[in-house]
Amino acid sequence: MVHQRLGEILIKQGLITEAQLQEAIGAQKEHKERIGEVFLKLGMITESDLAVALGTQLMIPYASQRAELMRPRANQNLNKLVPYEFARKSIVLPLSKNENSLTCAVFDPLDFIMLDNLKQIAGCDLNLIIATKSDLIKAITEFYTAQGGESLLDREVERTYSDQQVEIKGEEEVYERSQEAELSIDRLIAKAEEAPVVKLVDLVIRQAIDEKASDIHIEPFKDKLEIRYRIDGVLYQIPPPSAHLHLAIVSRIKILAKLDIAEKRLPQDGNISAKLEDRIVDLRISTIPTIWGEKVVMRILDKGAVKLEIANLGFDAKQLALIRKALQSSYGLFFVTGPTGSGKSTTLYAAINEIKDPSKNILTIEDPVEFKLDGINQVAVRADIGLTFASALRSFLRQDPDIILVGEVRDLETAQICVRAALTGHLVLSTLHTNDAASAVTRLIDIGVPHFLLTPSLVMVIGQRLARRLCPKCKEPYEPNGEVVGNYKIKSDLIYRAKGCDECSHTGYKGRLVIAEVLAITGEIRSLLGKNASYEELRDAARKSGMDTMFEVGMKKVEEGTTSVDEILGITIG
Repeated sequence: MVHQRLGEILIKQGLITEAQLQEAIGAQKEHKERIGEVFLKLGMITESDLAVALGTQLMIPYASQRAELMRPRANQNLNKLVPYEFARKSIVLPLSKNENSLTCAVFDPLDFIMLDNLKQIAGCDLNLIIATKSDLIKAITEFYTAQGGESLLDREVERTYSDQQVEIKGEEEVYERSQEAELSIDRLIAKAEEAPVVKLVDLVIRQAIDEKASDIHIEPFKDKLEIRYRIDGVLYQIPPPSAHLHLAIVSRIKILAKLDIAEKRLPQDGNISAKLEDRIVDLRISTIPTIWGEKVVMRILDKGAVKLEIANLGFDAKQLALIRKALQSSYGLFFVTGPTGSGKSTTLYAAINEIKDPSKNILTIEDPVEFKLDGINQVAVRADIGLTFASALRSFLRQDPDIILVGEVRDLETAQICVRAALTGHLVLSTLHTNDAASAVTRLIDIGVPHFLLTPSLVMVIGQRLARRLCPKCKEPYEPNGEVVGNYKIKSDLIYRAKGCDECSHTGYKGRLVIAEVLAITGEIRSLLGKNASYEELRDAARKSGMDTMFEVGMKKVEEGTTSVDEILGITIG
């Protein structure tokens, strides 16, 4: 069944006119309310009209207070399963329980914060029916007055207090253990603080930043130490120090990152802020134990080295226009997809920079926060204390957001909250790990997001890779003579290949650019989503609507002289 918007359903039911719909849409933009609430406030429809239309849209049954469906089943302790205080405050009525499924009546099936809380309190999966607010209030009062019931509040407070006591005790034990460890490693710290080691670590970091490396790898082996820089996506070795300095180098980095020097058996993560002339460069530190000692990787997050502007990333004019149009949406889902290291986070940051405004409340949840942005409320995931993408998102929606950035959609719970947030009037930007734009859509459906919820919420998917730019100083021209690469015939009379010079450290490349396919969710795509179309159908429709594949976009960059054929073949499938 093709998904219909609420306004379309009401028009089909003869409850409003097209002119009234446009009036309501105008009011919605001004007041930032859900369209259903706007219809009610303008007196265009009744409560029951809205409930019936929502039920039709979401394929959820509607019941009035007089209906059999609205009578809670006896002898199931429903009043204990859902306490009166929660039912009254949330306007939800438990109706029956079947094994691990609880049927409830609600007036707002898109209030997923309430539904998530209900699911946790009841410990059941939910099966919903829709009723009007006034009918529910009456039914809740009648049911709980007749049943009485014990509130779960006291038990919840007691459980929370107990958890806090355990947590405090755990922190004391960790502190005592760390104090004992410090006493045994005084000599190691002294060695790490010696001038030659301090200078060596500073030099390694400074050189990596100067060469615009994204990562530093410090790797111990049996009788040697290796240091490698990742530059433009490729690892290059640099002359390493003596192997006997390995322990002192790692200890110095751990001190800077406030990590546990005594702990060498477990992976650790930390951060360092390095001051470089007029700017601060953040370094993300990761250590792992190998058979020859600890390996350290330092991810360099240099905001000054990357211009966080959509126009500077490599998108062509047509793609830029589509992206900017999507970013102006008042609500919806905006996804960037691709493998690890394809520049997804940078594209999202650039998108946020494009639309940030003092009049907008922007919140991000990231793992970790890669760039600190002025005027943006950024939160880092802390899974060890329960601060996950999903839990942060639930809290975000109580923070009156306009725009939400989610670092990555990793599971069904996060995906569902993102979709429902988009449906309730928020612009949500996030990333997925898929091969291309069309497969991102099917990926969301595969992990369990209902297509009828995805259909009205999705506004854009960008699939991307990063290609190395040819060094402008030494790139070598040649004639392709109508060469055909894959199924693409090169149109330019002159294209370029890598050569190598001192300017690019003899690699032939300097810097990277985005190679992307931009899938705008048109009416036809939306219709296919409503029919639960296959990946092939979605991709074919996107191609017919004018979307260039990553391979085609890459070959156009070859014709422009920006990159090489070899580079495009290396990152795409023709």
